[in-house]
Amino acid sequence: MSTTTAIDDPAGLKTTRQRNNQPQQSEIPLPSPSISDVDSDSNKGDDHRDAHVKKAYGRTPDGTVFVVPETHDMVSQLLDPREPKNLSDYIVLGVLALHIWLAWAVPAPYNKYLLGFAFTFWRLAYNAGIGYLLTVQSKYTLLVTWARRLRAFEQPATNPRPWLYNLLKTELETKIPKDYKMDEAPIEYNTWLAFRRIVDLILMCDFVSYCLFAIVCAHTPEDEGLGMLLGRWVGGIALVGFNLWVKLDAHRVVKDYAWYWGDFFYLIEQELTFDGVFEMAPHPMYSIGYAGYYGISMMAASYDVLFISIAAHALQFVFLAFVENPHIEKTYNPPPPRLRAESEIGSQTEADALVTKELNGNSDIPQPVHNMIGSFDLFRVTDASSLIIVACFIALTVVTPTTRTYQTLAVVNAIFWRLWYSVGLGYILKKQSEKKMYTRHFLKFGESTGEAWRQWKGLYHISMILCHVSFLTACWKMYTYPEDWSYGSVLLKHVIGVSLIALQLWTSSSIYESLGEFGWFYGDFFFESPRPPTYNSIYRFLNNPERVLGAAGFWGLALITWSKAVFVMALVSQLLMLGFISFVEKPHMQKIYGQNLRKEAGLTKFVKKSLPAPVKRWQQGVDKVLDETKHFAEDFIDAALTRLSAGSSNFVKDTTALFHKPLRLSINRIDRDLAGYDPKHYKLSVEGEQLIAPDEKATRKESADARVPKDVKTKVFQYGAPIRVKWTAPANHSKKDWVGLYLVTDNRNRDFTEVPSLGRWIPTCRGQYDTTTDEGIISYDEKVESEGVEGPLVQGEMVFEGDKLWWTQGVYEFRYHHHGKHNVMSISEPFEVRIPLVVKEGTELTIEEAENALLPIVRNCLDRDPEIAPETVDEPWGAHVERDGKYAERVVYAIREMFAIEFSPAVVPADGNVKKLAWRVVNGRIALAPYSMSLQSRRPPTPVADSYK
Repeated sequence: MSTTTAIDDPAGLKTTRQRNNQPQQSEIPLPSPSISDVDSDSNKGDDHRDAHVKKAYGRTPDGTVFVVPETHDMVSQLLDPREPKNLSDYIVLGVLALHIWLAWAVPAPYNKYLLGFAFTFWRLAYNAGIGYLLTVQSKYTLLVTWARRLRAFEQPATNPRPWLYNLLKTELETKIPKDYKMDEAPIEYNTWLAFRRIVDLILMCDFVSYCLFAIVCAHTPEDEGLGMLLGRWVGGIALVGFNLWVKLDAHRVVKDYAWYWGDFFYLIEQELTFDGVFEMAPHPMYSIGYAGYYGISMMAASYDVLFISIAAHALQFVFLAFVENPHIEKTYNPPPPRLRAESEIGSQTEADALVTKELNGNSDIPQPVHNMIGSFDLFRVTDASSLIIVACFIALTVVTPTTRTYQTLAVVNAIFWRLWYSVGLGYILKKQSEKKMYTRHFLKFGESTGEAWRQWKGLYHISMILCHVSFLTACWKMYTYPEDWSYGSVLLKHVIGVSLIALQLWTSSSIYESLGEFGWFYGDFFFESPRPPTYNSIYRFLNNPERVLGAAGFWGLALITWSKAVFVMALVSQLLMLGFISFVEKPHMQKIYGQNLRKEAGLTKFVKKSLPAPVKRWQQGVDKVLDETKHFAEDFIDAALTRLSAGSSNFVKDTTALFHKPLRLSINRIDRDLAGYDPKHYKLSVEGEQLIAPDEKATRKESADARVPKDVKTKVFQYGAPIRVKWTAPANHSKKDWVGLYLVTDNRNRDFTEVPSLGRWIPTCRGQYDTTTDEGIISYDEKVESEGVEGPLVQGEMVFEGDKLWWTQGVYEFRYHHHGKHNVMSISEPFEVRIPLVVKEGTELTIEEAENALLPIVRNCLDRDPEIAPETVDEPWGAHVERDGKYAERVVYAIREMFAIEFSPAVVPADGNVKKLAWRVVNGRIALAPYSMSLQSRRPPTPVADSYK
């Protein structure tokens, strides 16, 4: 694939990031926080190092700067008898000794089951347990909050738990005897050191239990030859050694700070050079850093060890995706500040702007967002025809018998479509690169480059599907279901085959994520790219990842089927793919990018640096011969390709949306904590930005004063506007009381709340809950005069805005709850949230009217945040809109209710400002005018697809 639209990212090895929200802070590295199962040796015994160690400075979230003491790895501190030991060390050593004793004392096969359970427990403690702790620390700084609440690091004079202080002081200062004093370090650093002790226990037990499980499962297969025996052990030892080198080299780069997830607690002002193993693969600690698992599986010759290794490795990727990556993105790559004027955008996405201009003839017109990849739409001819073609392929495969004739036809069909996909489409792209042949054809009939681009995408898309589906159907015809999975290497071939297929799927996903729609469909063959190629994601390590990894699935299918014909198909596919890259992609890239192309990828640089001098000289001679051979082959292939003709088709990819409906339970109970509290002393009042006059009808279902036993009328508030709530309660009310926002129809019981608030709640007092729910509290526990009421009363005020609101129309109420539970003490008057109807049936809408109506609603949808919400129709909104889909969901829901026209959420970040969005609305209304929906009979409001229910 072309690399023209890869997101800008430094291709160099020095990777530093600076937090946008902290301009006073110096550059902070972007570590790859990973943790080892076996730590490295830091050579800490060399005292002369201390004089040359450059001090690192840390910064806590409140801005406190401190000198970060030097720490060392856990293995040497734990197992080296020369190192001082503390209580936690003896606990870890005792637990490890217990595992070893169980492996020796428990008879087979029970020891295998027991150790398998132990490893599963520790692996879940790692991925689920540590993952949970890191997640709540990242989101809410919860670990630091717990430490502060327990006063764990306060001196005994003010500490109600002096034993805890003394224990932690001994534990932590024993490990860092030189430049660390617990009383002088910030609480964030102390909490991190305490967290490390938990990590040490879990990771050491995880590694030891795995090794013991492998030992008790190890055996020598029957009838295994000497060659296979030596191959298993040599290969296994090599993988374990490689694993050890990956861990040691990664620790050399990231140090203990990132090794133990230090940036979840504080940030360090230090520059890291990401070389060595970080040039070889993305997230090396979690990808190639687990090669040792498969080496141990080879030496053990056990499928039990192999499968538990695969499961553990998969859990590690889940941990990476859901724990580490979100924190790295939040900490080191926050959304940039909102641009105040569109002129500030500069080269925001010049390639996209160029394509938009070519497609629409006007760069001011919003660009289309209906991408070919990742969306399935039966109203689009590409997807509909692709579905029909794929269904026909599947039907023919199922109904035809598995005979030699049909197997031959299936293989020939697969090779034909591979030839068309690589050679036929390669010829079209070659001529497009040299003479703009494809574009000229459409210009001849009065079409534009944009039309040529659209037609090409459909042709390429359907050809790709035909190529892969035909390959799969041929494999199906050649596959024989094993009668005995334990025979020979049948199971192993299936495991390796599935792994190779997964590798190809990941490679394709990473390529598309990096290149986008423009690069995936070779957009730079049609449009002049305004900027040089950039190398990020998988392209940081490989210049052409599809050269090898892109065909891994073909070889995986060949292993699974174990068919000579499929092996031939895989070989043909691999060779044709290499030819396409060499004779189509590479010459075009050289032509348009020239010297801007990178000569060597990260992995190539690393391998060449690691070669000895004689091998380097030999490699240079081989490169020269290959270049001469390539030039000859280019001339030959180019002459052959001119004899081929091109055609056109369409393509499909099917995706489905999953909708989850929660189970609601209705529970009534009386809480003993309610004794002594009278609900009559509690009161809630609501204030917001009114939408309509009080004497107008509030809803279409009930009168304006319905459900309120007072002579008042239901208030109607603006969609998305902040809502202020004032509460009154007895002075002795529970400090854990809280107020939640609900739809009136959600709760049938007025004494007990039956449904969860799903985050739409605020406590009445500060500091009572561990998370960030205090946001929104304006005041609390202010004394108020109480006439006719026994005992003093207090009052407070809070504001519900942003994620605390329900982003859908409806009638709502606030409920005051007692002591952190769901017992209701007071319910506010119901109020309605409504979106005004902008146009009526048969009326025309101007762009100015649409802009005036959209601007306040869009500002509400973007939380009125100055870093996100625009002040005028021309100002772009902040990058948060593209990062977080909730904002787009809110906007398109409001547009649907205001203008009776439905948009995909993708149009909001694509348009970028209210002006373009209004243009899209008006033109959509014009297009639908002859078939307009009845606005007066709009369906009842439904929640946006925002996981609210």
